[in-house]
Order: sequence, then C-alpha cells, then structure tokens
Amino acid sequence: MAPDKKVSIAIVGGGIAGLALGAGLKKKSNVDFHIYESVPEYKDVGAGLALHMNAIKAMTLIGDEVRQTYFDKACEMGEEDQVMSTEVILAQGPNQGELVAELGKAKGRKTVARSDLLDGLLDLVPKENISFGKRLESIEESGDGVRIQFKDGTDVKVDCMLGADGIHSATRRYILGPDHPATEPKNHDGWQIYRTMVTTEYAREHINPKWCSTVPILLGPRGHVNCIPLNKGTRVSAGVAVRGAKFTESGKAAPLDPELYKDYSEDAQRIVRMVAQDTSASWEGADHDHAPTYFKGRVAMMGDAAHASMPFAGNGAAQALEDAAVLDYLFSRVTSPSHIEAAFSAYDATRRPRSQAVVDLARKFGRVYAYAEDGMHEDPMKMKQFFGGAAAFTNNADLQRQNDDAMKLFETAIQSGSDGPAVDVEDAVEAV
Repeated sequence: MAPDKKVSIAIVGGGIAGLALGAGLKKKSNVDFHIYESVPEYKDVGAGLALHMNAIKAMTLIGDEVRQTYFDKACEMGEEDQVMSTEVILAQGPNQGELVAELGKAKGRKTVARSDLLDGLLDLVPKENISFGKRLESIEESGDGVRIQFKDGTDVKVDCMLGADGIHSATRRYILGPDHPATEPKNHDGWQIYRTMVTTEYAREHINPKWCSTVPILLGPRGHVNCIPLNKGTRVSAGVAVRGAKFTESGKAAPLDPELYKDYSEDAQRIVRMVAQDTSASWEGADHDHAPTYFKGRVAMMGDAAHASMPFAGNGAAQALEDAAVLDYLFSRVTSPSHIEAAFSAYDATRRPRSQAVVDLARKFGRVYAYAEDGMHEDPMKMKQFFGGAAAFTNNADLQRQNDDAMKLFETAIQSGSDGPAVDVEDAVEAV
C-alpha cells in the first residue's frame, strides 16, 4: 500500500547515474523524483564506453528496459548473444605482441557512445521529471528536508537530494567541505589522454581495420594506445594515454610525438600517427582520493561525484550503474522521510568500499599499462594473473547480493530505530 505522501527526491545531475536511477524510481509509487541537469541540452561529447558484465547486470537489476536501451544503442540486430572482450596486448619490449588479458568479457557487450546511451536513458524518464539548464548554487538542510537553489534562481524543497553532478561535484564539496583533501579531483600520475574522433572509413585507411570493430589496449612505457568503435560502427575514438606527460607553463600538454613510439608494434604506431594528426578531443586525467563518507544528513552523492576513477579499468560507468541499482532497490522501501538517512547509510556502507577499491584498481591498471608496476611487464604470466584477478573483482560481482546486503543494513536500522548501521567498511570488502 502506497503512503499518503510520497517521499520527494531531487537528483542533481542527468548523466548515466542520475538517468539510470530515474528510470528505476519512476516505477515506484512511494517516491516522487525530479532530475536537474546543468547543461541546456545534451551534446555529442565524451568518449565511448565498453561496458563490462557488471554494468549489464546492474542495468538489469534496475529494469530490463534499461539493459535493452543499452543493447538498442550499442548493438545491431542479433548481436545481443555475441561475446566481446577488450584485448590487452604488449606493444613494446621483448614480449611484443603477446595477449595478456581479455577484459570485460560478456554476452551482448558492445561499445557505445556516451551521448547515445544518454539519449536512450533519457527516453526512459518522463519529460516532466527532468529540467535542463539547472546549475547547482547552494544546498541547505533543515529538520524537515533539503533546500536546493540553482544559479537561474530556481528554489526547491525536497525530503532528500542525490548529487550525481560529476567529478567537479558541488554536492561533494557540500558533504566533505570545500577544504577536505579528498574534495577536489587529483591527477597524481600526471595522465594526459590524447584522443581523436574520426569516421570509421577514415580509420580503415590509416590503421589495422580490425581495430575499427574491436577494442584493443596496446601497452608500452610511453603511453598505452586504444581504439573504441562508436555510433554503431560509424565512428572510431582512438587515443594514447601518457603517464607523466609534460605540460607547458600555460598548463597545456606537449604535442603527441609519434617519433617516441618507433619501438612500439606497427599497429600501435599507426594509431599514434592517426591520433597525432588531430588531438582536439584530448583531456587531462583525473580521479578522486577516497571520501570518508558518501552522505551527510539527507544529502548523498553517487557516480563520478562520489568516486570518479581513471578510465583504465573500464569501470567508471559500471560503478555509477551499481550505485543506481543499490539506491533504486533501497528506495523501494523508503516510505517516510525518517527512513532516508538509514537508506543513505546502508548505501554508503555497501557501495563505498567496492567503488573505492575500483578507483585504486584503475590507478594500478594505468601503472601496469605504463610498465611502471614492479617490472610486471617483464613477466607476461604475472600480468595475466593480475588482470584475471582484477577482472573477476569487477566483472563477476554478485550484484543481487550487493543489493540484498544494503537492504539488510537498512531494515536493521529501521527496526532498531536508528539512522543507520555502524559498519567498519574496511571489513566489508576483500582487499584487491
């Protein structure tokens, strides 16, 4: 039986995390939600995504229609049963050419442009439940809810707020404080991702055509090279990720120099030369140091706002979807504003250890890719063991159990009359 008054939720941020959660919440009679997105409209920006099995499982938990939207945007007809993985290959050194990992192997796994996936998820959210051009100005909590003000003058009062507002999150600044060492993004290893976006026809003329339909990561000490097919095979995103890149006094990265890659495999060199012709889609890497909490009172953060990671483990979007799956499940039982802090505490205790372990894992992936991790590149078998264990941690997680664990914590808190469980998060997840 639905409560007389629905619990009101503001989701600040209409990216993958916010839209996926909205797609789940729209089916719940006990909540009323609205998404506030800062941009006036979505644009065709952002690199491609090669979602791993855990992302597909998380979408399925939110709803079959969410998973199907991904398939519709990423796959051609009949491809849902095909198995795809990301091939990790040594491109430099005495073991050049050796395959050391097949990451993210899953049935129906295909690459998708972030903009295409956003368009698909947006179609799942009722138009009246989302507003664009709403950039967060301030958050203020009181005993009866959360007041949110936006830069355009919009002022809303809700029972709770979820910040899905990205790596430069104002929600994170509110929860942790502006001076907390984990508030702002970091780039500890000096990563620069040189990237270009080209038509598949153009790419086929310049690189091995195989890499126009599959996802390689070609490793070496002066940058790892990769390609991602996008837009149902009509475009290719290609890049070179350089650890310890040189930056000019103006803060810009030095130009990509193909001459530095002459000892890489011919396949890798051809991709580097293509990227060097146009690096206009480049960006500087960044992630978050660990936050001590993902919520304060009735305000919580999710997705990149909570745990932005380097892209090297291919799990940033997947972790955002896992957040959405857990929160969607918890809010199925939140029938009173008095339940909110218990729900956020259960979410924090369940999701923070795993998502932060993935942040650490992505950093380690980057170092392994750059031949900077304990000489691991000299021992392909050691690399295979590392990648196999890491892939199992991300890919094979029991996400239904994760949801159930969160719900048990929530129900225990509600039954005991407390705001949430006291959990030692270090004991809640196995060390990677």
